[in-house]
Amino acid sequence: MNSILQAGEADALLEAAINGQLPDERGRFGPFGGRYVPETLVPAFERLEAGVHKHLHDPGFQDDYRRELREWVGRPTALSFAPRLSERWGADVWLKREDLAHTGAHKINNAIGQALLAQRLGAKRVIAETGAGQHGVASAAACARVGLPCCVYMGAVDIERQAPNVDRMRRLGAEVVTVESGDKTLRAAIDEALREWVTDPAGIYYLLGSAVGAHPYPYLVRELQSVIGQEARQQMLDQAGGLPDVAFACVGGGSNAIGLFYPLLGDDIELIGVEAGGTGDGLGENAATLATGTPGVLQGSYTIILQDDDGQVQETHSISAGLDYSGVGPEHAMLQATGRVNYVTARDDEALEALEELCETEGILTALETAHAYVAARKWARENAGKRILIGNSGRGDKDMPTLTKYPPRIRSHAST
Repeated sequence: MNSILQAGEADALLEAAINGQLPDERGRFGPFGGRYVPETLVPAFERLEAGVHKHLHDPGFQDDYRRELREWVGRPTALSFAPRLSERWGADVWLKREDLAHTGAHKINNAIGQALLAQRLGAKRVIAETGAGQHGVASAAACARVGLPCCVYMGAVDIERQAPNVDRMRRLGAEVVTVESGDKTLRAAIDEALREWVTDPAGIYYLLGSAVGAHPYPYLVRELQSVIGQEARQQMLDQAGGLPDVAFACVGGGSNAIGLFYPLLGDDIELIGVEAGGTGDGLGENAATLATGTPGVLQGSYTIILQDDDGQVQETHSISAGLDYSGVGPEHAMLQATGRVNYVTARDDEALEALEELCETEGILTALETAHAYVAARKWARENAGKRILIGNSGRGDKDMPTLTKYPPRIRSHAST
């Protein structure tokens, strides 16, 4: 992937990223990003970009945002040492507990920030999309908090496997629209949300859930999610006595990972993102975009995507709905190209095993998405004994019970653990 960049460009891009100079004025992270949208949506994106520049770092907006994070979301979230997992792995394992945030995942950081922005931009209603359902729940809750109607688009496949979150969205006052087109997962839900936005770009605010899509969304979501890494960095210094040797996060679209990684880019910390390896290496068997994809345009952004030789975007597979996406955020594509972040994969069966191990050792039922990060962290620990590991625990696993019930837990002997 480094061949995408010219000689010397990687170092310059990484320096720009560390110094907060990316994306550039065109919304690009080196060769990735930008804005590839229908002409009918250009005014909406330009209006959103102007609003982001005006409000996002305004002291009044930041005061409101930080107050909501503190008083409503419940931040800072805990940094938990995992003693039994550490003993088993032979390393010091620390968990950044986004599962303890209001609504149960990191998604709420972005949702409340964008809901406050929608309010300032005079939106009449909010639309959103979701795969695992956590962004839909967060959007519904955030819109209820600020008093805006909310409509969430969700693929039919994801609605079936994330039934608890569908019920939560509706109870929080959101309308949930089932998407039967395309692959019936997250990519199709985003397509439908974009079509709806075209019908009333002035009155509708599109609350995008991940660090993907056309500029300024990858930048906006990163800025709102960076609270994860900012907190984790200081907590590691305070509680662990130093920064981690390595940090892990699962990667679908990439919002929780970029939120953890971005504040750590300038530190001497190995950063590893973990994608969904699914059931195999072939197209349609996984959602390992950065591991197996090629450059192309998907839903408004030039990034790495899963496509065939004719450029047709392919359907994906993952046991985790939130990783089941054919693309990835453009900043992740850039970080891979520069070599600053290493992206690996974990299979469905490995994620299930890691989820069970965390349950039995630490009493934490994590999300299936997050379980992928534990797979890679365990492998790294075995090769790096005694090192300090930070894992972004992006969400809790309650939402995954309809899927997990299909895989009965192993019969375990506590004497052997």
